[in-house]
Amino acid sequence: MTNRPTILVFDSGLGGLSVLREVVRARPDAHYVYVADDAFFPYGHHSEPALIARVVPLMGELITAHQPDLIVIACNTASVQTLAPLRAAYATPFVGTVPAIKPACAQSQTKRVSVLGTRATVQREYTHALIRDFAQGCQVTLVGSPDLASLAEAALSGTGVSDEAISAEVGPCFTGDRNDASARTDTVVLACTHYPLLLDRLQRLAPWPVAWIDPAPAIARRVVDLLGPQSGRVDHGGATMIFTSNKPHQLSQALTPFFGGRVPA
Repeated sequence: MTNRPTILVFDSGLGGLSVLREVVRARPDAHYVYVADDAFFPYGHHSEPALIARVVPLMGELITAHQPDLIVIACNTASVQTLAPLRAAYATPFVGTVPAIKPACAQSQTKRVSVLGTRATVQREYTHALIRDFAQGCQVTLVGSPDLASLAEAALSGTGVSDEAISAEVGPCFTGDRNDASARTDTVVLACTHYPLLLDRLQRLAPWPVAWIDPAPAIARRVVDLLGPQSGRVDHGGATMIFTSNKPHQLSQALTPFFGGRVPA
């Protein structure tokens, strides 16, 4: 591995930017390649066999083209469905994104936790196994959102998204007695990397305050575990952004903060 590693961050669209932001903070010296598979977006609408057939060969092309030292699958749906075949096919280390059910249940005071994800993520056996193993006596509500990822994508692109549309997607997360803080949901797992892009609005629209669990900081820590901390003087690496649809991105100014101030090529 070179002193300046190349980290490839992969998602179905722009949601992985919420993960990229934390990884860049942890390793500002790395070169970043962000790949948005927008030609197949949204992943939550595809079957597991279709997603594997799409992602595994595509990842092989990306590895050949960019020679990354590490790949972050910054998508819950892709992680729970394709990480195993990806690791079987390629020697490059992968860091996945899975619902943060264990830490959420560990910190919940009311023992009422909701997991907000795509329908594909909340239906997967992997997610149900996490609940069986780590619920720690919590009542866990699974909420499969059909459209919240698309709403987050639209909002980041500058398209108006109504409060009503967002509230309709997240409302089922809030269970119990709204008038009794000890008997209602107090923790919501954001089990799609698109959702933290809407965090300010989620907090504002929530019927009562909850802890929103974003997996991005834990993913960044895992990247550092695998690559090691930066060594010597920080010399910021560059960044490349790729859309599989080959559409030119018109979001340079909006994207710059996620890339640590870099303007992605």
